[in-house]
Amino acid sequence: MWQELIDKYYSDNEPLRQILLVHSRAVADMALDIARKHPDWALDETFLEEAAMLHDIGVYLTDAPGIQCFGSEPYIRHGLLGGQLLRREGLPRHARVAERHTGTGLTREAILRQQLPLPAEDFTPETTEEQLICFADKFFSKSHLERLRTPEQVLQSLEKFGPESVACMKAWLVRFYDWDNP
Repeated sequence: MWQELIDKYYSDNEPLRQILLVHSRAVADMALDIARKHPDWALDETFLEEAAMLHDIGVYLTDAPGIQCFGSEPYIRHGLLGGQLLRREGLPRHARVAERHTGTGLTREAILRQQLPLPAEDFTPETTEEQLICFADKFFSKSHLERLRTPEQVLQSLEKFGPESVACMKAWLVRFYDWDNP
């Protein structure tokens, strides 16, 4: 299912399609690995893989030439745009993941405070699947596909979103990564 959607929206940009596939596969694999270590969470692994593979589907609509995106929208909107696209495709649950994976999620207050070009709504991950994909996404960059960020690098990258984002990631590191250095 996710393959068909990526092929549908990325057929005319093979370099970006490859970036998206490598990045999303790394995110999906990390999320699935964590889910399998916690069978008591009873996560929907099929959904987890599909949503992880589609979380960045809206990126082609943004202006980020460094990763082969030649759209007109600001990059910060790729999750919102992907969510709209996935809703049109009849995938509202997957759309929520796309919309809620920026930083550790964006609150209405953060959007207003930072004057982000997004609706003044709450875009924070709520379900464990949403949180787990958001978490795994922070370890993999689309501009450096070969790198796996360390927890310290992830925390540093989230500083631009504010102290609440860093605090959220520290809690997720303990929950999802068995991190002992909060």
